[in-house]
Amino acid sequence: MAKIVALAAYFYQAAVAFGLLIAIAHLLAPADYAAYSLFITISQFAAIFCFEWIRHACSRFYPGSTPGSEALERKALTVEFAVCAVICLVAASASIFFSVPREIAMLGALVAVLQGGSDLHLTMLRFRQEFRAFSRLQGSRATILAVGTLAGAMVTPNFTCTIIGLLAGYVAYGSWAIFLTRDSLREAARLEPALIRKHFVYGSVAASASVLGMLAPLGLKSILTAALGAGGAAGALLALDLLQRPFVLIVSALQAIQYPDVVASHDRDGITPAFRKQLGDYYSLLTGLTLMTAAGIFALLQPVAHLVISVGLRDGFLAGAPFVVGLSVCRALTLNMSPTPAHLQRRLLMIFLLALVDCVLLNVGALLGGYFGSFDDAALMFGGMIGALVAMAIGVKVLTLLPFSFIWRPVIFSAIGLAAPVLATAGFEYSLWISVTIGVVGGAVFCVLGLHSYFVTMFRPQARS
Repeated sequence: MAKIVALAAYFYQAAVAFGLLIAIAHLLAPADYAAYSLFITISQFAAIFCFEWIRHACSRFYPGSTPGSEALERKALTVEFAVCAVICLVAASASIFFSVPREIAMLGALVAVLQGGSDLHLTMLRFRQEFRAFSRLQGSRATILAVGTLAGAMVTPNFTCTIIGLLAGYVAYGSWAIFLTRDSLREAARLEPALIRKHFVYGSVAASASVLGMLAPLGLKSILTAALGAGGAAGALLALDLLQRPFVLIVSALQAIQYPDVVASHDRDGITPAFRKQLGDYYSLLTGLTLMTAAGIFALLQPVAHLVISVGLRDGFLAGAPFVVGLSVCRALTLNMSPTPAHLQRRLLMIFLLALVDCVLLNVGALLGGYFGSFDDAALMFGGMIGALVAMAIGVKVLTLLPFSFIWRPVIFSAIGLAAPVLATAGFEYSLWISVTIGVVGGAVFCVLGLHSYFVTMFRPQARS
């Protein structure tokens, strides 16, 4: 039950993030929204660059498998975070001397530190199996940050005030998180340098892959802005911001619930028939639910765009959105499912190379799409989608490093559920609501069949056992 609540917290976060982006896009002028979008991407990149290696080490090694290991791991993680936070703030201060505006540098550094700290704290709670506290804080963070950001944008609808509101939200959330977990994560322990070395070796390579994962959309946003201008690119940037988030969150939710058990089973039992089934179930869930997410987005894309996207951004949004969905599906599977065997076997070079391939092909594909097309929203996004598709095909090779028993039936239902609204979009030009109805009904029927298949083949046997 606690895991179901934790999964629901991720969906709630996705809904809040969706609504926040819509509201911010309405409140800010296109140029201010483009600046806000780039700032969020850059601050997330800074958080990943400075702190993601610690979170990856936490996901792989915390709380440990021996008595007393949890306190030792936590001490090492805390010291690592404190040192990296200082480095992040110093680097932001130094960037002022290289013509970076002072307020942007300091606000960006503070947001990165607070984001990195909250992510690490939630990861520790999740791997301690404290799903009740994790769920409350996950939902609280989404709500508080959304309220703070909206308050800043409503007080003064410009870039700077919006970011100040976001920062205030992080401060409020941090205070609430400290209060809620004041009796947890407190056991004292000495600092073990060997643990820091172990964390750094594994975490730095895994984090490098995450940095490349962030560089890919950042590069794509830069290409869009350079080709179309800040105002002209705002609609496509909104599509990137809005439509990638559901995929990131659904994958994060499944990893939060399933991945710790996969790691524990691999480290404890090795490559057994039970592990192959568990790994195949994990892959099947990731693939099927990613396709279902794409089906839902495609089914509602046109009506939602006409109802909630502002007129100034709507054309650019609709031109790029279908291809954003396609590249998001590919990248969700390439970056999260394909490298799983490499993570379990600690094949660090392969983790890095797969992320590098994804980053390069996405941006080279966008440039080629613009070169052979007309450097507009659709051509650039289409090229990026083709690049992401090629990267996903390469990732399948990494996926086969460990044997697994894949469940195909629900994935096939999910793929048909995606095909229904995609094919129905051909009728949008003639009758919007008829096409939407066909897409929604067809997609819903096959996605429900896919969910039922998962229940019959996976969840019902687990409940009986």
